[in-house]
Amino acid sequence: MRTLLVDCRWELSDADAGLRLYREGHIPGASFLDVDRDLSAPAVPGGARHPLPARADFEAAARRAGISADTLVIAYDQGMTGGAARLWWLLRHFGHAHAGVLEGGIASWHGPLSTAEEEIPHGDFTAAEPRDDTLDADALATRLRDPALTILDARLASRFAGEPHPLDRKRGHVPGARSAFYGADAPFPDDVLAAPELVAYCGSGVTACVTLHRLARAGRPDAKLYPGSWSDWTGRDLPVSGPDA
Repeated sequence: MRTLLVDCRWELSDADAGLRLYREGHIPGASFLDVDRDLSAPAVPGGARHPLPARADFEAAARRAGISADTLVIAYDQGMTGGAARLWWLLRHFGHAHAGVLEGGIASWHGPLSTAEEEIPHGDFTAAEPRDDTLDADALATRLRDPALTILDARLASRFAGEPHPLDRKRGHVPGARSAFYGADAPFPDDVLAAPELVAYCGSGVTACVTLHRLARAGRPDAKLYPGSWSDWTGRDLPVSGPDA
């Protein structure tokens, strides 16, 4: 099996940062996929900021990055900032099981970096029918009082609590959700890991993939993603818990 490194660095406040960082220095031989352009569909005005890419669009992007059916993909970013986990999640979502995330991100690479324009042969990746691993806003809204479903909010605890944030139309969180910051080092509580069903969301569906990656490593690969996340939820004017309830 061939191993391929894929650079997925990105910055929420700068859509061009990822490619710029890649060109300034990447792990030799790594290809690049952009969170905004390759790992997301165009933003929905007034709604989701990082919708999931269409099956055909993701297939084309993965092929451009050199991914084939027999490729072991190792994604990296600045250290679990969302981009690498997003690629890991999307590959799994579209049926490619051979994927992982470089622990510690690019900082864990102790060799030289390259500024070369890599010549990556196109792969033959074929996106399968998406797995049943998401909940949309309508499905989530009907299950807010379902005791079988545990909802995890991967945003900063301050945003969960309702402190102002420039990206949030409303302050607060999905009713009944629990705070589970994606960057936390602590293990998940036992009752979370034992929950019958789990779904995670964040601001726009990217960093929640870090939480899903952590859950998978903790024995819960069945946890689902709410792709639209808080940007979609508040754009639909659904109920919230917090200062703007």
